[in-house]
Amino acid sequence: MKPVTPDVIIPDWPVPSAVRALVTTRAFGDLKTKEARARLRAHLPAEPAWFRQVHGIEALDARSSASAADASCTKEKNAVCAVMIADCMPVLIADEKAEGVAIAHAGWRGLAAGVIESAIDALGIPGERLLAWLGPAIGPRVYEVGDEVRAAFLARDGRAGTAFRATRPGHWLLDLYAVGRQRLQAKGVGRVFGGGFCTYSQQDKFFSFRKNQASERMAAAIWLS
Repeated sequence: MKPVTPDVIIPDWPVPSAVRALVTTRAFGDLKTKEARARLRAHLPAEPAWFRQVHGIEALDARSSASAADASCTKEKNAVCAVMIADCMPVLIADEKAEGVAIAHAGWRGLAAGVIESAIDALGIPGERLLAWLGPAIGPRVYEVGDEVRAAFLARDGRAGTAFRATRPGHWLLDLYAVGRQRLQAKGVGRVFGGGFCTYSQQDKFFSFRKNQASERMAAAIWLS
């Protein structure tokens, strides 16, 4: 593998050295292109599991031959779990004993429906042993949503109401990071890091679908070495 470049973010969290993870930035290039994927592959021990993301809650083993999923996990060394992002929140999960890792693609639909919970359940490791890192997503000061989005979250967990702030009639600012922390803590994951980014506001560093209505994507990846 090549050394990590300034074009990627390395999560700052106290995981074992065998847990490896990274997130690409705008400068790395669009991960929907073959060229950027080839550059990424040079930093990884194997080709990532590129599942087609459908904003659902399906969680699969990274070695699965299935085509679609919004979360993946592995307990094998050098199997890479990955998601593509451009406003949706990547949630990286690791075992304190380095016996497994997982990743979830958490846009509002998947987050509301339970994609984080699915990733943890698929990993099969008690939440008390896990650490999580919340990667670059659209931030709470700019992510405006409608009543239907708030209703979807409240239908599953009333505590999610604290993650919404009213802006104008029928509209709310949503803090994806706050809901992510709530969901993780409910699964016993008390050690949660990250969550200080905004893909929409930090245009020099990230791609944002909502900002530009464009198709470019970054990637988040995690594996065991």
